Amino acid sequence: MRNLRFLIEYDGSAYAGWQVQPNRPTVQGALQAALTRVTGAPVKLVGAARTDAGVHAVGQVANFRTESPHPCRTFHRALNALLPRDIVVREAAEVPLTFDARRSASGKTYRYTLLIRADPSPLHRHWTLHVPPPLDLTAMGEAAAVLLGRHDFSAFRSSACEASHPVRTVWEARFVEDPPLWHFVISAEAFLQHMVRTIVGTLLQVGRGRRPPEEVAALLASRNRARAGPTAPPHGLCLEKVHYGERAQDAA
Repeated sequence: MRNLRFLIEYDGSAYAGWQVQPNRPTVQGALQAALTRVTGAPVKLVGAARTDAGVHAVGQVANFRTESPHPCRTFHRALNALLPRDIVVREAAEVPLTFDARRSASGKTYRYTLLIRADPSPLHRHWTLHVPPPLDLTAMGEAAAVLLGRHDFSAFRSSACEASHPVRTVWEARFVEDPPLWHFVISAEAFLQHMVRTIVGTLLQVGRGRRPPEEVAALLASRNRARAGPTAPPHGLCLEKVHYGERAQDAA
């Protein structure tokens, strides 16, 4: 028995998310179908993150166990020949049988990209959220800094979230400037459902002057989802990296 690990990039626009769903196109479903063709046997692929419909990834990690003797380079080439053009395997490697893409992860980094200019962009429309100026990015950065550390993130949690508890440790929450693009980068040991998108929706309220940055601390402490901002659209969100065996300060 072998255990193979893949690094995967995808445009999530056409998919109902990562996880297999009946009668709906998913990234996991497309990969499993391609792997079945390569191995000649049913495949169960484990993904590090269950990205939502419309969410993208440049650093998704997945693994599966197989009896197939094909070398990793054959898997790499064959999968990219079989997969649709919006899913690409960037790396394939054999790993110990103890490795599990989800359970072995020590953290994840997400990026939410804003296009801040008067006009939308036809080229960026699938992976950025267009936000016309003005937007106070300094205030948004101050509000984002409040999220650092270990907190109960119930205020930013979807009502449908199935996580066993809402406490998470965030070690990075900042904006990276690349005008007219602004990237909100956040890293944590794990995330709740819609956590990043709800944070972004709340930070946009700060940027538009609808709430002061210092209010975010009280909002976080309230643990009340009704007090947070709207959930930002999925297409601006991208899974940047899955961390393994790294301390928070090393991964940031």
